Amino acid sequence: MHRSQLAGFIIDCKTDDLDAAARFWGEALGLKRVSDGPPEGGYIPFRRDPNGINIEVQKVEHESRVHLDIESDDVEAEAARLEKLGAKKVKKIHTWWVMEAPTGQRFCIVRAKRSNFAEEANVWP
Repeated sequence: MHRSQLAGFIIDCKTDDLDAAARFWGEALGLKRVSDGPPEGGYIPFRRDPNGINIEVQKVEHESRVHLDIESDDVEAEAARLEKLGAKKVKKIHTWWVMEAPTGQRFCIVRAKRSNFAEEANVWP
């Protein structure tokens, strides 16, 4: 048995100025940055409610797009479950998987982080 749920949305930006991208998306969505400091590891997260979904901008080398993250208490089991539904593994990065849906969209399976995860996530056999 494992659990999973929508973790959030990542705005992939092919840019040399991630700060400018974060300013645009923060203003567009009415969100404030977690920190005014420099980006950490190519990501700039926005503030959220303690158990709200994550929204952040990420510097990427591929074309700009938006992808979603699914959080799970068992990343490998969730990847296997989604493969049975037709998704494909694209690349393992650190502790998460980049996957591709049968319809072509990319998404990631990441480790669960929210404090209410066990209470609110879907349970899978």
